[in-house]
Amino acid sequence: MSLSISIADAVAAELNAAPAGTFSQEFAASRKVLPEFNITDLAALKVTVLPKSVEITGGTRAANTYEFAIDVGVQKKLGKDLDTDVASLGTFVDELADYLRRRPMEVGTHMLVWAGIRNEPVYAPEHLAEQRVFTSVLTVTYRMMR
Repeated sequence: MSLSISIADAVAAELNAAPAGTFSQEFAASRKVLPEFNITDLAALKVTVLPKSVEITGGTRAANTYEFAIDVGVQKKLGKDLDTDVASLGTFVDELADYLRRRPMEVGTHMLVWAGIRNEPVYAPEHLAEQRVFTSVLTVTYRMMR
């Protein structure tokens, strides 16, 4: 299995292993290669983890620097009160980011360090307008030398 997929698996496992009360929403993160859901599947909160990219740059004469970007998608079908629901789920996305921030990741024999988090989109307005679905994506970047 590719290292990128293994890292995505580790991120999903890390989120699922968080102590009770860490997050304001109940969820089970799952790693997918293709995050496609029917609108009825989104009645329950979905947290989907997938590999996004790998960047390899020169590090030292003996090793290269690898940066792995992992997407954490948050989706849920909303009710009538969009403002309240979006605010609540936005807080949940912030909680995910805070939990993963500065958290190292060990995958097999590889030790990765947290390099950054980007939240884009904070939420997708077109998903809200067309399907009343909250969609937000955190991209977590991990770095290692190899």
